[in-house]
Amino acid sequence: MFDQLTLLAENFTLSDSVTGLLVNTGFLLAAIIILRTLTARFIRHKVKAPELKGRLLANTRNGFLLLILLGLAIIWGDQLRTLALSILAIAVAFVVATKELISCITGSLLKGGSGSFNIGDRIQIKDFRGDVIDQSLLTTTILEVGPGSGVHQRTGHVIVIPNAVFLSEPVVNETFSERYDFHVFTVPFMREDNWRAAQEAFLAAANRHCQPYLESVRRHMNKIGERRGLEMPSVDPRVTIQVPAAEEIHLVIRIPTKAGQRSYLEQLILSEVFTNNDFSSKSSEQKTVREK
Repeated sequence: MFDQLTLLAENFTLSDSVTGLLVNTGFLLAAIIILRTLTARFIRHKVKAPELKGRLLANTRNGFLLLILLGLAIIWGDQLRTLALSILAIAVAFVVATKELISCITGSLLKGGSGSFNIGDRIQIKDFRGDVIDQSLLTTTILEVGPGSGVHQRTGHVIVIPNAVFLSEPVVNETFSERYDFHVFTVPFMREDNWRAAQEAFLAAANRHCQPYLESVRRHMNKIGERRGLEMPSVDPRVTIQVPAAEEIHLVIRIPTKAGQRSYLEQLILSEVFTNNDFSSKSSEQKTVREK
């Protein structure tokens, strides 16, 4: 009961305060109107020059309008300050509540402005890698490829990435052009294996499978280089050597491929080379014994 009485008293006080402000506003308007009427009547009767009379009436009207605005600001100052603080609090709460949405929209603008990728491109951002199948104002949808960066098979998983990620993370676009790509894969060997024969076998297989479209790739890459002002690397297949550890040798095979055939060509070369050859150290020892 006491709480209800307190609430009624507060409502009554608030209502009484607003009533007082309205009464003061009424007195202010009435006083300004009376003063303006008397001043205008005085000017019309006492000033004879038409130009001076019109100028004084206009200046008087504008002056009294400023007085009204000033008086209203003085009377309603506390309420206007409270209203401004309320609007500011609402705006801050709105920004905080929609921060992620604003970040997603900003990321979408950044992504679209930079032209970092298009639908159909294969991208990687953070731990997510796949082919872009849809883009919207808030999200980007990819069809996952993996597992890992060395595998090019689709897993069947669909990943929806919020566009806010593009504001803070770099994007790797694996699709260099729409027609042809470069593809790199690594084959590890032990140091005692016959890796020299493997190097020759991989280079021969890569040249054989890439030869039908090698000239088309060369012309296409030259056009891209001219358009972008870049010196394009050689498109011929290459097999280079890496030594990640003292007992290991890795062969790094780089080949030009048609768009979408990276995994197919890699598996084709691997199957052919390892089906027709044995590069293990035991095989090399047996071959040496037979030659002796």
